[in-house]
Amino acid sequence: MKIPPVKIWFPESDRERILTKIDEILESGRMTLGKYNKQFEEEFRGYIGTKYAIAVNSGTSALEIILRSIGIKGKKVIVPMQTFIATPASVIHAGGKVVFADSDQSMNVDPQEIEDKINFYGKDIKAIIVVHLGGNISPNIDEIVEICRHHKIPLVEDASHAHGSTFKGYKAGYFGTAGAFSFYPTKVMTSGEGGMITTDNKEIYKKALILRDQGKAGFTQNFHTELGYNWRMPEINAVLGLSQLHRLDEFIRDRRKTAKIYDRGLKKIKSISPLYIPENIKSNYYKYIALINVDRKKIKEELKDRYNISLQGEVYEVPCHLQPIFKYLNYKKGDLPMAEHLCKNHICLPISAMMARQEAKYVVNSIKEVIR
Repeated sequence: MKIPPVKIWFPESDRERILTKIDEILESGRMTLGKYNKQFEEEFRGYIGTKYAIAVNSGTSALEIILRSIGIKGKKVIVPMQTFIATPASVIHAGGKVVFADSDQSMNVDPQEIEDKINFYGKDIKAIIVVHLGGNISPNIDEIVEICRHHKIPLVEDASHAHGSTFKGYKAGYFGTAGAFSFYPTKVMTSGEGGMITTDNKEIYKKALILRDQGKAGFTQNFHTELGYNWRMPEINAVLGLSQLHRLDEFIRDRRKTAKIYDRGLKKIKSISPLYIPENIKSNYYKYIALINVDRKKIKEELKDRYNISLQGEVYEVPCHLQPIFKYLNYKKGDLPMAEHLCKNHICLPISAMMARQEAKYVVNSIKEVIR
């Protein structure tokens, strides 16, 4: 049995509808910012529960547009160290300065770290980013929201992993001043490439529309009011995104079934345990994260060589503050100990909407044999 780390699923009936719509787009000649962009934005906005949604060409673009709209140039932004490089990179591209913060045991940013950074840097902190790592909203999101309100600092949600994940019934992308989603091919839903901004803030919405289209005041005008960029989502990508959005709840249900098999199976294996997720958080299981106290490299090699199982990439193997690109910030090993420990001591099991029950059991039994 061959188990890949992730599978992309477009059911046959969906592919037929997609091809019909693509043919319509090609016939019309309207390849970007057309009716399917608008429909995707409207349906995604309704799904998350925000007033506005803006489709863009990537999750990274979504983050940078939000940060530019807030106005972080020359200011500092608190960023969780345990995240993908795109999160801090978007701060730098938007003209800001990165301040890394440590994680708590949930693998999300520690609220006390946020308070400490605000107290140390004062008014230099212009925004705070929270990352819903692996699809798990921080169990402390209420506290983080309150910290931001108290200090009057915008909260940005990097929800690139968290389509459909909820906390107390509210979806990721709803809690902050604005949220950023990615539709990269590995995500729970995909548009091939693409991203989405969600917000209730009308000023961010209006500015985002301008920034994504080369800073133009309107699509049909050649009058530039901002220094924007080509961050537009093509119509074909919007069609893919719509198809996947209509399947999203189904995808999440299937992932949760696999996660339950993993939860039950891993309880019987020493040296490995599922990351604890409180009952008020409903993860979409973009990643199934398990904590280990054995050699990760050896586990991955043995699973691949002996059982043909490829584990998903970690979240993340090399901590952001220790990436070579951030050497100038003068962080060193041990500066952010909890996140460093968690980065080193976890694995991500294969999971997708297409995963069969017997495949999940095969993964559990294979892990048991490797560890034994």
